[in-house]
Amino acid sequence: MNNTGKIIWLAIFAIAMAFIESAVVVYLRAIFYPDGFKFPLKAITDHKIVIEVFREAATLFMLLSVTFLAGKKRWERFAYFMFLFGVWDVFYYIWLKVLLNWPASLFDWDILFLIPIPWISPVIAPVSVSLLMIIFSILISRSIHKGFGFSPKLLSGILALSGITLILYSFMHDINATLHQQMPKPYHYDFLIIGDSLFIVAFLIAYVKRKDN
Repeated sequence: MNNTGKIIWLAIFAIAMAFIESAVVVYLRAIFYPDGFKFPLKAITDHKIVIEVFREAATLFMLLSVTFLAGKKRWERFAYFMFLFGVWDVFYYIWLKVLLNWPASLFDWDILFLIPIPWISPVIAPVSVSLLMIIFSILISRSIHKGFGFSPKLLSGILALSGITLILYSFMHDINATLHQQMPKPYHYDFLIIGDSLFIVAFLIAYVKRKDN
C-alpha cells in the first residue's frame, strides 16, 4: 500500500477511535457531572479513576500497535504515530461537539490526560499541537516514501524537547486546580506559543536538511 493509502486508513482508524473516546466521556460526564462539566471539578475518588488511568494507557498502546503495523522504519513509524495521535485528538473534540455541543468555544477548559497527574488547559492548546503533528507527520511520511531520508540532528532534538517541556508544564503546573479542586489559574498561552514555535523551527531545520537515501 502506498503512503496515501496508509494515511487514509490511519485517519479512518483515528476518527473511529476518537468517537469511542468521546462516547466514553459522554457516559463519564453523565455519571459524575450531571449538572455540567465545569471547573472546579468534583474529584473522582473511587476505583473508577484507576480504571480511567488504565483506559488512557490502553489507548496509547492501541496507537503504538497500529503505528508498528503501518510503518517499517523508525521515523516512518514516528510520523504515523504523530498522525494518528493528532487526528484522534482533533476528532475527539469534534465528536464531543456533535454529541454534547461541547466545547462552547476553543477556550473552554478540559482535562486532557491523567498520567502521571491530571493535565488541564483550554481546548485550543492541545488542538494547536495536534494540528502541527498532523501537518508534520504527512510531510515526513511523504518525504520518506519519495526516497528522502529524515533523521533530525541534535539541534532539532533540543528545540523539540524544549517545546515539549514548556507545553507539558503549561498543562500540569497548576496542582491546586488538578489535585485540590480549585479554579484554574490563567493559562500560560505564552508557553504554548513558544512551545509550538519551537516545534515548527525544529521540524523545519530537520526537514530542510533531509537528504536522498
